[in-house]
Amino acid sequence: MLSAAEGILLSIATVEAGLGVLGNTFIALVNCMDWAKNKKLSKIGFLLFGLATSRIFIVWILILDAYAKLFFPGKYLSKSLTEIISCIWMTVNHMTVWFATSLSIFYFLKIANFSHYIFLWLKRRTDKVFAFLLWCLLISWAISFSFTVKVMKSNPKNHGNRTSGTHWEKREFTSNYVLINIGVISLLIMTLTACFLLIISLWKHSRQMQSNVSGFRDLNTEAHVKAIKFLISFIILFILYFIGVAVEIICMFIPENKLLFIFGLTTASVYPCCHSVILILTNSQLKQAFVKVLEGLKFSENGKDLRAT
Repeated sequence: MLSAAEGILLSIATVEAGLGVLGNTFIALVNCMDWAKNKKLSKIGFLLFGLATSRIFIVWILILDAYAKLFFPGKYLSKSLTEIISCIWMTVNHMTVWFATSLSIFYFLKIANFSHYIFLWLKRRTDKVFAFLLWCLLISWAISFSFTVKVMKSNPKNHGNRTSGTHWEKREFTSNYVLINIGVISLLIMTLTACFLLIISLWKHSRQMQSNVSGFRDLNTEAHVKAIKFLISFIILFILYFIGVAVEIICMFIPENKLLFIFGLTTASVYPCCHSVILILTNSQLKQAFVKVLEGLKFSENGKDLRAT
């Protein structure tokens, strides 16, 4: 049985997971409908669709894995099924981080304003940047799969995945985990770099506009300040996701500490839930579609009230 604190945290994580699935499903559907309507999908639309779809899978893996560990610890998974889930988790996690990284870099190239020749060169060659990022994903996959297979062969009892392996030596597990996720860590660094550079660009531009406007705040300045706030929120959520997953990994060595494990789940689930809200609020297409949905719900509710009277 779970304690009161564990039950509360698990309820919060479950709600976060549900909202995350709803929000990301909405993002995926909007971009899918736009694709069907225009017979083509922009790079940003493709990245939003891929990010939303991969995060739906991530949420389901996280929540089902947690419930299986908490309520069916003795009947968890066979060796073959554990290895399959390990590969699925690694593949989907890489894709989620890659889509987030690509989206951050493309927004950076589209919005930021730097005079450095490297930035200007990249800004004019977004197709090459996209191809480079795709190669990064493939290389990251290749490295991760090779190390995962190596770990599974050398540790047949543990199957080398995040859902088992409590008998590993801590030092060996840590080094193997870092090597398996070296690609994800590299993508994380690229994402944070792009976001920080974009924040610097927006901050400099807003300072320039403030110095040119007297007596009232310019609307563009307000927009830049909001964009900076959203970027900082994304950075915090992205880091929290990695911290949450890392906490779940650490709990392999202390399986009796359910509270810490559920805390990791709750922390990791914040990102797919809250970031989908940020995307809906900041992307004009998603925001318009969401407003239409709310108006449709309000209209149907008013219609029910009229029929009732």
